[in-house]
Order: sequence, then C-alpha cells, then structure tokens
Amino acid sequence: PPPGLSSVLPPREFLRSRKGQLLLAESVLSFVIFICYIASLAASFMMAPLLEFLLALFLFFAYASKLNEKFKGAHWPLADFLRCVTAAIIYFAISIAAVSKYSDGASKAAGVFGFAATIVFAIDFYITFNDLVAFLKQGSSDSPEGHKTGDEDSDSDSD
Repeated sequence: PPPGLSSVLPPREFLRSRKGQLLLAESVLSFVIFICYIASLAASFMMAPLLEFLLALFLFFAYASKLNEKFKGAHWPLADFLRCVTAAIIYFAISIAAVSKYSDGASKAAGVFGFAATIVFAIDFYITFNDLVAFLKQGSSDSPEGHKTGDEDSDSDSD
C-alpha cells in the first residue's frame, strides 16, 4: 500500500475484532464526555474522561500494532482489566454526580454518555476478565511443570 494515512490507521481485521470495537467505542465515548464536561458547569470532572480517552487510545494503537505480543514482560490483560474496572466505577460515580447536581444540558449529556461508557467499560472488563483468567491459568500451568523438572533434576544430581 502507498505510504500516507493508511500506514497510520490500524488494520481492518483489528477494527472488526471485538477488542478493537470496544477500544474504539471507549475512545469515542471518552472524548465526547470530555467535550461535554468542558462545555458544562461540571468542568471539574473533565480530567477523568481525558485520562480514559488517552489510555484507551494508547491501548487501541498498542493492540493494533501488536505491542502486547512484542513486550511479553508487561501483563497486558491485567493492566487492561484494571483500567476497565476503574473507568467503569469512575464514570458511574461522576455520571450520577453530573446528572443529579448540575442542571445545564451539557452536564446532563455528559452524564448520559457517562452511563453509556460505564456499560461499555463493564462489557470490556467482563471480557478482559475471561482473558485474564486464561492468561493466569496458562502461567500457573507452566510453573508446576517447571517445578517438577527442577525437582527431578535435583533428585538425579543427588544420586
């Protein structure tokens, strides 16, 4: 493909994947919520959507460029799970505050989009939790074999 915008965009198969669609939805919702909070009386809540937007955007491009496969030392599923759980809790809390405490339309819109973002992040952390369990089972199934091999080696050395 010719160089240009297509070299920066993520591959189509990632955009069609469930993780790609969830990260894209999280990024878009976080950005919209950020804009709504900037335009509202509840501007003090704008930092949470900004951080979530940047984190979701980073993970979107990290997964799209397969950084999670290149850097195996980082626990990607655990980091993604913690990001999704905290985002769902924070969006739920600030959405309740924005809808109940402020009367302007932008705060109400930010609250409604925040509830939608809570659902998207909750879906993502449920799916990521299943991936995390598989990741941890894979790690625990590797370690007993390593211990057995280590024990057999030490037994054969003592003979």
